[in-house]
Amino acid sequence: MISNERHWPSQRQPQRQPYYQRTESRPLRPPVQEDTLESREMQIERKQFQATLKENPRGRFVRITETASGRSNSIVIPSTGLRDFQKLLEDMARAASEIPEKKSPSEPATDEPDGNRA
Repeated sequence: MISNERHWPSQRQPQRQPYYQRTESRPLRPPVQEDTLESREMQIERKQFQATLKENPRGRFVRITETASGRSNSIVIPSTGLRDFQKLLEDMARAASEIPEKKSPSEPATDEPDGNRA
C-alpha cells in the first residue's frame, strides 16, 4: 500500500486473528522417554509439591511441580545446577529466619516509639 492510500470505513479489511487464536499447526515433538529415579511429595498450607528426579537421553534433572486449586506449575532443574539451587534455597531459608516480618497495618504497633514525641 502506498503511504497516501487510505482505507475508508466502507472498505472491508481482512481480519487478522490474534496469535493465541491462530490455527496454524506446529509440528509436534516426539515424546521423550523419561525414567523416574526418585519421587517425593509434601504439602505446605494448601499447596502440594512434588519433586521428581528423572533421567532422559539428555541427562538427569529434577522437576518440581506445585499443585494448588486444580492448577499446576512446574520448574525443571538440570542435575548440574542442583548444588547451586540447594545453596540458593538454604540462603533464602536463612534470610527468612533472620529478617523480621513486617507487621500488617491492622496490627497495633508495640515496639515502635510514637512518632509525635520529641
